[in-house]
Amino acid sequence: MVVWCPDWSVVAGLAETGQPPRTPAAVLSANIVEVCNAPARAEGVRRGHRRRDAQSRCPELALLPANPDLDARAFEPVLAAVEELRPGVAALRPGLLAVRAPGSWFGSEANAAATVCQVLVESGVWDVRLGIADDLFTAEQAARSAEAQGWRVVPPGGSGAFLRGLPVHVLEGDGPQGREAVSLFHRLGLRTLGELAALPGEAVEHRLGAYGASVWRRARGADPALFAARTPPPELDAEVVFEPPLDSVEAVTFSVRTTAERFLAQLARHQLVATGVRVEAEADGEVCSARTWLHPRHFSARDLVDRVHWQLQSGVPGAGVRSRREAGVVRAPIERVRFLPEVCEPAAAHGEALWGSASDDLVERGVARVQGMVGFEAVRRPVLQGGRGPAARQALVPWGERAVGLRPVDRPWPGRVPGPAPVRVFAQQPVAEVVDDAGRPVVVSDRGAVTGEPRRFRFGGDAVEPSLPWHPVTAWAGPWPVDEAWWTDGATGPTSRFQVVGADGRAWLLVCAPGGWSVEAGYD
Repeated sequence: MVVWCPDWSVVAGLAETGQPPRTPAAVLSANIVEVCNAPARAEGVRRGHRRRDAQSRCPELALLPANPDLDARAFEPVLAAVEELRPGVAALRPGLLAVRAPGSWFGSEANAAATVCQVLVESGVWDVRLGIADDLFTAEQAARSAEAQGWRVVPPGGSGAFLRGLPVHVLEGDGPQGREAVSLFHRLGLRTLGELAALPGEAVEHRLGAYGASVWRRARGADPALFAARTPPPELDAEVVFEPPLDSVEAVTFSVRTTAERFLAQLARHQLVATGVRVEAEADGEVCSARTWLHPRHFSARDLVDRVHWQLQSGVPGAGVRSRREAGVVRAPIERVRFLPEVCEPAAAHGEALWGSASDDLVERGVARVQGMVGFEAVRRPVLQGGRGPAARQALVPWGERAVGLRPVDRPWPGRVPGPAPVRVFAQQPVAEVVDDAGRPVVVSDRGAVTGEPRRFRFGGDAVEPSLPWHPVTAWAGPWPVDEAWWTDGATGPTSRFQVVGADGRAWLLVCAPGGWSVEAGYD
């Protein structure tokens, strides 16, 4: 039996961002649509479209970043639900699982499929489809041909007849190798799996090698592929119940320390450490505060206690404080605090260095103390990301969390200013003036041509120096034209960047925009 949840990456992404499940959405990888859901397909969006093409077909399209870890994490409850009914579940990939389906299970295979479907729908997985057949490939194709919340059972010995009429493009699920094979089959005039199965097996293997022989056997319904059932993961959650409920942040923080130590100890027994932990707090029988915390190395008991304190005191939705004067009082008495490991890694991968890690621990504890005074989000560290300008290449991440969702650094980024990188980047860009030999303002035309050679420049803002006089330009480079986000309401139009060196030897990065010149950064 194969259980298929279509468009799982989109389902997981919409759930993570809190958007309605029927929102048109697509998962992008390298600005290419990797997965899109049914509402997006109804607007003409298809896998392989570029970002702009997809948005032109569906302007309200929700764009989600590819996140394999999130997909696997979101699929874990589906695996656990099926595992409760039938042990021996194998996760083929997020959104697709297989399990043995004997005829005596729940009376018949159709009854088993109905039972699994009902359990998953009740758990919130609305689009689920099941297929049952003699082999894994046929069962997957049967699931893909079923209706939502439905199933299809291929009778014993009927795999060949069922597969005969399917188009060869069902093999595209094998990845690049499958897409190349489908392209070749079309050029050879093969349109269905039945036509492929009718060919001599030796000829197919001679032309396509071992992969071709595997495809030929699958097309005949004689796929020998087996799957290995997973071992159910151990229960690693830990929680503490407060009787009576506690209405003080300090009291809750003090009371969770033992539970945090027990949580980490049971991870250690499995030779694991947690680098991502979800902390949930319940009040009046409902989860009133929930947040996933990440750690650059791995959590200690003190780290977890600090996270509970910050989460309850910083105003996380549902369990924030009422005012600064009541910063130690939660809105509703806390009945339960739960720790759930979301990212676990082998403990051996986080062993101490030869000389220990005492200095790192001192730094982290010092920063954590500052965070306790000014707030978790107030202490940030700079991280490099992809971008064209110096400001766009900077990202600020709260200290103690890993950087996620950053723009990749290894992209071409047309229009990016060449190195070396400037030392100072101004948050508020000072106004500047640039003129040529005749004192006329230098501008950049719509075609990217400079109207004159920069000879003098001066600044009019306070961020550099007050009332700077005119400086002669001893060297300059540029322009590097950039036209970003031109389709948005806040677009400022095409801009161009210049590097200029003054007579005093200092270099600056200037920006020429339709509204005038400004200073973006300085080379000290």
